[in-house]
Amino acid sequence: MNTMTVVLFVVGLGLLVLGAEWLVKGASRLAAALGISPLVIGLTVVAYGTSAPEMAVSVKAALAGQPDLALGNVVGSNIFNVLFILGASAIITPLVVSSQLIRLDVPIMIGVSLLTLLLAGDGSVGRLDGAILFALAVAYTVLQIRQSRKESAAVREEYGREFGPSRGATAANLAYIAAGLVLLVLGSRWLVNGAVAFAQALGVSELVIGLTIVAAGTSLPEVATSILAAVRGERDIAVGNVVGSNIFNVLAVLGLSGLVAPAGLPAPAALLRFDLLVMVAVAIACLPIFASGATIARWEGALFLFYYVAYTAYLVLASQQHDALPVFSTVMEIFVLPLTGITLAVVGWRAWRRPAA
Repeated sequence: MNTMTVVLFVVGLGLLVLGAEWLVKGASRLAAALGISPLVIGLTVVAYGTSAPEMAVSVKAALAGQPDLALGNVVGSNIFNVLFILGASAIITPLVVSSQLIRLDVPIMIGVSLLTLLLAGDGSVGRLDGAILFALAVAYTVLQIRQSRKESAAVREEYGREFGPSRGATAANLAYIAAGLVLLVLGSRWLVNGAVAFAQALGVSELVIGLTIVAAGTSLPEVATSILAAVRGERDIAVGNVVGSNIFNVLAVLGLSGLVAPAGLPAPAALLRFDLLVMVAVAIACLPIFASGATIARWEGALFLFYYVAYTAYLVLASQQHDALPVFSTVMEIFVLPLTGITLAVVGWRAWRRPAA
């Protein structure tokens, strides 16, 4: 692997992040100019715009015949979004979870995660599967717009502070959108090519590269959006951005990737046996944690971060067939996972009992 490959990978990643920022800026200002409410802008334009790098990379990989990279990017990004981004954001400040997220969006996130596992269970995400997912993405967007009318004045005000004020000229906003799309296309091409070169040089699969390096890289816009929102005290936005992006990743990114892939997206056995199950487990774990007082406490954020480190460590050890892998797996299976399961059960039970008290 030569130096130019590394340079192109890093530059491609930078272009993806910058392209997503310009796309979000132009689209959100244009939406504001058209009279769309700040809450709807935050729930749709911003949440989806921050997932634009995942869309660009997965679609490019699907078209280039690299399905492992396309699938790994979606699954890895969803795991990274919850465990790393929410974990880091909650450590900065305990996060407030809106009632809509607990009642509607988190169950939808769990549902689409289970649907992905079901659709990929036959060994691939085909074009019909992709069409189903993409149609659900459209339906979810319509549902979000309708639900936004029921949000509280406090939530509307919070989103208004973040996305409402600046509108700008229509031509300038269209220019931002166009430039953002160009950067996303260029960045995705260089990042995918670099990721394949990394996989070959390091002797690991494209799936592992997609689940780790590419997933974390394409999630940088979500990192910036959620952590900045947490620092500013806009804690609804920090959580809503992650949940909305995860739903968009599965429905729109994976859906469109499955649609454009010439022969669908074959799902590796390793993904079906482990990574997809982790994605589903992470989504399910959100429900009791979010419902416990409608907050994500600092210790819960630390637990999320711990599991992301453990998940990544497992992938690296497994890819290298390291001698430490059996010991690591045993410790996780016998001690850590059962203890976490008990903790989540207790948290969920307390959350269930609280409304009745």
